[in-house]
Amino acid sequence: MAKRIQFSRTGGSEVLEYIDVTPADPAPGEVRVRNEAIGLNFIDIYFRTGLYPAPSLPSGLGTEGAGVVDAVGEGVSHLKAGDRVAYAQGPLGAYAEYHVLPADKVVTLPDNVDAETAAASMLKGLTVQYLLRQTAPLKGGETILWHAAAGGVGSIACQWAKALGVRLIGTVSSPEKAELAKSNGAWATIDYTRENVVERVRELTDGEMCDVVYDSVGKDTWITSLDCLKPRSLMVSFGNASGAVEGVNLGILNQKGSLFVTRPSLNGYADTRERLETMCRDLFDMLGSGKVKIDIGQRFALAEAGKAQDALASRQTTGSTILLP
Repeated sequence: MAKRIQFSRTGGSEVLEYIDVTPADPAPGEVRVRNEAIGLNFIDIYFRTGLYPAPSLPSGLGTEGAGVVDAVGEGVSHLKAGDRVAYAQGPLGAYAEYHVLPADKVVTLPDNVDAETAAASMLKGLTVQYLLRQTAPLKGGETILWHAAAGGVGSIACQWAKALGVRLIGTVSSPEKAELAKSNGAWATIDYTRENVVERVRELTDGEMCDVVYDSVGKDTWITSLDCLKPRSLMVSFGNASGAVEGVNLGILNQKGSLFVTRPSLNGYADTRERLETMCRDLFDMLGSGKVKIDIGQRFALAEAGKAQDALASRQTTGSTILLP
């Protein structure tokens, strides 16, 4: 028997159940991973609350983890039992001691990346990779605004942007988080609890505003984000921490300066094994070079998944958070 987290109904963290299960055997094209560390992400909360519907109930939770291949299904040739691996996509169920998923969603880890670092950085790091290198292929010299710059994704983005020569302005909710974002390479920070974000962006950029805004907050920051952009520049909405952006009249993009907007996702970019492996090489190179360092701000036991999610939702966390089986 093994342990896993599941939920049989949507709702608050109290719906999460810590149960015994018999690990499934991998089907053809699948592998079973014995998790050593599991990533915690806002999308997990979206599934738990029902913002994103789970395929069926009861359901496992989580899509990110790292560990060792425990068993290999028929037809899998690029992985074998004993390989150190990580993953950030696939079926829900990473909140568990063992997880079965398609082999083409699993990548081998280089020797210089440990399981905890991988679990804390795969989803977040690959998100930053496609946002900075593909959604808007930044060359250096651009000025961007990044909401929640002290969070798990934001902490990686600050470092990666600095390595690219990009000026990242990060929004934060406290002086402590401002210091964290600056220590990670943010060019400037704005405390949105005390400062007007649009006015500060205008001051910091001498009225030029931003080339790209990256917004994972959603509903509460939509208009603010648009108002921080240069004419004909790009708004990237990639999360819903405050709720989904709804009821948008496309005419507002014209009114705000002929703006572009996109709503990307990791699955939309890492949609083949080849693309996933290319993106992972980029991420692992950044980790291996030391240009990006992963701050694991919190570690929780797997049984404390609800407590961990509550801390994330109430913005009590900094950097990345992992669960340990």
